[in-house]
Amino acid sequence: MAELRFDTKKIKAGYSPLDNNLAISPPIYQTAAYDFKSTEHAQNLFTYKEAGYLYTRVGNPTVNYFAERVKALDGAKNVVAVGSGMAAISYTLLNLAVGGGTILASPYVYGGTIDAFDRLFPEFGVNIKLTDAILDPEKLDAEITDDVKAIYVESISNPNAYLLDIDAISEVAHKHGVPVVVDNTLATPYLYRPLEHGADIVVYSATKALTGHGNLIAGLILDNGDMSLYTKERYPQFYKPIVMLGGKSPADIFPDNFFIFRAILVYLNLLGAALSPQDAYLGIIGLETLSERVSKQSKNAAKIAAYLESSPAVEWVRHPSLASYKFKELADKHLTNGGGGVLSFGIKGTPEQEAEFLNNIKLFHYHVNLGDARSLIVDSPNTTHSELTEDEFKLAEIPRNLIRISAGLEDADDLIEDLEQAFKAAGLL
Repeated sequence: MAELRFDTKKIKAGYSPLDNNLAISPPIYQTAAYDFKSTEHAQNLFTYKEAGYLYTRVGNPTVNYFAERVKALDGAKNVVAVGSGMAAISYTLLNLAVGGGTILASPYVYGGTIDAFDRLFPEFGVNIKLTDAILDPEKLDAEITDDVKAIYVESISNPNAYLLDIDAISEVAHKHGVPVVVDNTLATPYLYRPLEHGADIVVYSATKALTGHGNLIAGLILDNGDMSLYTKERYPQFYKPIVMLGGKSPADIFPDNFFIFRAILVYLNLLGAALSPQDAYLGIIGLETLSERVSKQSKNAAKIAAYLESSPAVEWVRHPSLASYKFKELADKHLTNGGGGVLSFGIKGTPEQEAEFLNNIKLFHYHVNLGDARSLIVDSPNTTHSELTEDEFKLAEIPRNLIRISAGLEDADDLIEDLEQAFKAAGLL
């Protein structure tokens, strides 16, 4: 059979009823552990001589079905699902920079990610440098020293909805033998697939648009299967013998998958942010409507953005659908399925009027999630990005009057009318 198309993969990939008593919907394997067939079987599992399940913290069939489906949608070679998007980011960067090193990171990222950069990673000897050089290949080239272990970016950024040129970033990074890690949470593989643009590793908060219903916490790490980039000189951790592997290294055991394998063996196993089978099942169900959800969210966001750009209550608007968008040429080239459901705008009023506006919203939900079937609104500088310093706010181009919207699946005209009445209640119209 020919390669399946995207919308068929989101329904079929990674699961076979033949392996599960002909069940059409993947079963929830709600079990902590699995019986061993024999002592030999147990030893083979623990030394990775044989594939199978031994404990749900490090492997579960339902979780695997979810991960394999996302792997197919992204065109990845290897994958692991974990308990949250932050776990996916943390395990990925620790896996790359264990023992010290520098990660060059985009300043246009989620506030919780920057908080981890500032407070968590330095405790492990990892230096994170936020740099706008990711916008300029020549500047980025100059910043990649022997100490740099990875480039970290978001494909579509939170909260500004900036689209970065992953092709250009990857070309420069690979010249220095450094992998590119892309958080693709806002885009999802329906809008953008970073591995097709030169990225090496993709991470997700699957909590958001990927599963789309605001009812689970989950993360994923995927890679392109090219292990040649991880040289013994720059990344010795992949080549060090481990006792439980019989004195062999991750690279010895899985030469085509030692990045993900080590992340499972060390970080998922020992730090333990496992994804539950129940949440994995909810994720599988959410994936089945990915295209339909994100397509409508993109259209709703574009219609809302156009309304906001015409409103006297608004100072500026950022969304890939707008002619004024900072990366319009890049968006027109790559975001052919839509610009995504997230947009941001600057409210033209006092902080008191901003609060009055938010307190009078009726249809939008005022909270910090993204990509939900419901429309969401939040004042990012005071919530999701409140951890940033003044210098980080400036570098990330997040003004204090920024409001972020995650468009849902409601009627766009109803959402616009809700914004209109809230502007009026705040005295902005």
